[in-house]
Amino acid sequence: MNLTVYLSGEIHSDWREQIMTGIQSADLPVKVLSPVTDHPASDNVGVDILGAEELAEWKDHKAAKINRMRILLAIEQAEIVVVKFGDQYKQWNAAFEAGYAVAKGKMLISLHAPDLAHPLKEVDASAMAVAEHPTQIVEILTYVTQQI
Repeated sequence: MNLTVYLSGEIHSDWREQIMTGIQSADLPVKVLSPVTDHPASDNVGVDILGAEELAEWKDHKAAKINRMRILLAIEQAEIVVVKFGDQYKQWNAAFEAGYAVAKGKMLISLHAPDLAHPLKEVDASAMAVAEHPTQIVEILTYVTQQI
């Protein structure tokens, strides 16, 4: 069974790399999709392509719309969406992406520390699994891709 997995959410740690390394080490038939995690590239995509803006909010607006196209296309391609919430920053975009994925019938796995269980209870209620560590994501992917 081949899967496409979209890794959504927090970009300030190496959780994506841990999952991709685990997938590669286990030789899993999994393709990984991700948002642009380079802050300057993501933040500046709108003005880089469409031109400068005097107001920061319009710069952000342009970038958000172009990034959203990329993200929604990736979610559409994925069978599973993993959404990671960290405690350092508010990942409002990740909450939106989790909701979009569920609305599109995608399987959702929520990834966060135990102390975020209460604020994320609605996201977790929509998830097929709630993990605390990237290694658990790899274990889930290993299990679901095994031949029956």
